[in-house]
Amino acid sequence: MKAVARMAALHMRTVAPFQSQFFLVFGVAALIDARSPTVVAPALAVLLAPYLAVQPFQIAEKADLDTLYAVLPAPRHAVLRAYYVWAMASYAATVVVGTLLAYVFARIEGVAFGGRSLVTMLVLSWALFAVNIAIQFPILIRFGYARVSVLATTLPLALVMLAAYKLHLTVASIQVWLPLLGVAGVVAFVASATLAPRLRKAV
Repeated sequence: MKAVARMAALHMRTVAPFQSQFFLVFGVAALIDARSPTVVAPALAVLLAPYLAVQPFQIAEKADLDTLYAVLPAPRHAVLRAYYVWAMASYAATVVVGTLLAYVFARIEGVAFGGRSLVTMLVLSWALFAVNIAIQFPILIRFGYARVSVLATTLPLALVMLAAYKLHLTVASIQVWLPLLGVAGVVAFVASATLAPRLRKAV
């Protein structure tokens, strides 16, 4: 666990200098959703957290960090599972900041904020994010970011969003399935993280 934590911290330091554009997009997206405070945090979590989560893959390939990872005193499984830790941190940070912004927007607009609707949307956003990452990361690990960047970053999210649309999900209908959705997200995420070390990058 210590090796995974150290590698996750390394991913964070690797990504940090390149995030000015992300913060700009984050701010613009939050302002767009400002009229509906309840959806601010879930929307940011579904649309922007996955983008932040894949940044270590993109930067590692551009800077050829695989060479560095190979000589570090950390096993390969720690390097790979640290990507998932970073993804979780990306989701958590996005939700926390998004919820705080949503609270501010709600106070400014004088509208109610919180309650079952917010909880429902957050659980749904977690399930969508987790399934997205569970599909996306093994593809990136197997084929590399440069080969499948567009496919790996858009197809999983598109499939998840299409499924949600086809099922005609509403806040009321989702509330019945909240525990199952939360657990399904955890299972998909953990299963993907467990499978990741068994994958070998295609030559």
